[in-house]
Amino acid sequence: MPKTKERPNPVLLPSLCKGCGRCIEACPKDCITMGDQIDQQSGLIPVVIDYDICNGCGLCITACPEPYGLTADGYELEDPARLYGERGPLATKPDAIPAQEIPLPKCEPLVLKGNYAAAVGALLAGCRHVFGYPITPSTEGAELMAKLLPDMNGVFLQAVSEVATVNHMYGCGGAGLPCMTFTSSPGFSLMLEGISYMVGAEVPAVFLNVMRGGPGLGNIAPEQADIKLVCRGLGHGNTHAIVLAPTTPQEMLDLTRLAFELTFKYRNPVVIVADGYLGQMTGRVDLPDHMIKPGLPDWAVWGDHAHRNNLINSIELAEVDLERRNENLNDKYAKMTANEQRANLFRADDAEILILACNTPARMVKGAVEKLRQVGIAAGLFHPVTLWPFPIEKMKSLLGHVKTVLVVEASAGQLEDELRLAFSHAGIEGMTIENLRHMGGVLPQEDEIVRKVIEIQGVES
Repeated sequence: MPKTKERPNPVLLPSLCKGCGRCIEACPKDCITMGDQIDQQSGLIPVVIDYDICNGCGLCITACPEPYGLTADGYELEDPARLYGERGPLATKPDAIPAQEIPLPKCEPLVLKGNYAAAVGALLAGCRHVFGYPITPSTEGAELMAKLLPDMNGVFLQAVSEVATVNHMYGCGGAGLPCMTFTSSPGFSLMLEGISYMVGAEVPAVFLNVMRGGPGLGNIAPEQADIKLVCRGLGHGNTHAIVLAPTTPQEMLDLTRLAFELTFKYRNPVVIVADGYLGQMTGRVDLPDHMIKPGLPDWAVWGDHAHRNNLINSIELAEVDLERRNENLNDKYAKMTANEQRANLFRADDAEILILACNTPARMVKGAVEKLRQVGIAAGLFHPVTLWPFPIEKMKSLLGHVKTVLVVEASAGQLEDELRLAFSHAGIEGMTIENLRHMGGVLPQEDEIVRKVIEIQGVES
């Protein structure tokens, strides 16, 4: 009898095997089993083949959905450059698709809590992709998005954790799509590594942090506990992001819309910081006269042929390349600092004592200013809308008649530190700085602000 040709055994390339198990189902000899060792290249667990049982039928190769995961005996991976030639540049760069403004009909004002107002602002800015993990006191924003987005051709994905959330946002923002998350202090802390990656890779996204008491899990009451984190601690390395600090539900809507504009303008994450009361309190909200239909930036990793040469990453293994990237980032930060300083003033034009506050404490200060004016004290409110960059240029214009700055905050001096740092960089010396602080979820109250100012001014009440 003629000798039968021996069939070759299948060859498993462990780094390409995703462990889907289809080859296990296809094998008539039951010689393929799921492995128990993680492959160091893929991070997945490949299957294992018992070649003492295998008869080389090849059914496993046919069943394998991963090209070259299972192959015929003797196959070697080929260099794509040798097979197809070097990858050359595209003949033309993809055109950016600009965003469009869509007019909205005039409607009556709404009464919304702060978290809902921010969600509506995001929708009006064109955001249709929201990722998040429930955490009090921010969850209502995510709940509203989960309800509305499926009917708006959008996606709300409840991630398995805040770490997963920020990585979903990395992918979505890298595709050039507006995306955001609602979170609170402990969850935001978990996102910092991913935010650092996004800053380094220049990926846009909006992070709404409804701050609560800390450190640790703390409580769910309002605190301005994350100011130093958002201004000075967005992950490792040379990281900054524009930080917006609303005071009312109307500003929650307006500044969320602004955040999406800025995040794409600078290709950089933008952070909105509210406190727990602001996320939960209700207020009158007027809608704008238009909404945004997003475009598609030319740098997007969109997955089609036109964008195939785009690359987004935050790694530069050569030291000189990483330094050059950081120099470019610093140039961008300088443009943010020059162009995006924002502040709201209340009766500050002739103020002798200027009270610095943001978020809900700024509302307390506004009432206190009115009472102080009634007793002849020239007090005014300085509300930094941007905590980074700190609006020092606006403040400098007031310092000719200001004798004292009182910092009112729900933290142990985090806002005051930003003021002092801004003064130092601007070369401002000799200004008297006082403070009124609460923490742990306790907010400064209107009457105690009045008493503090009267004490500072030495006026009998």
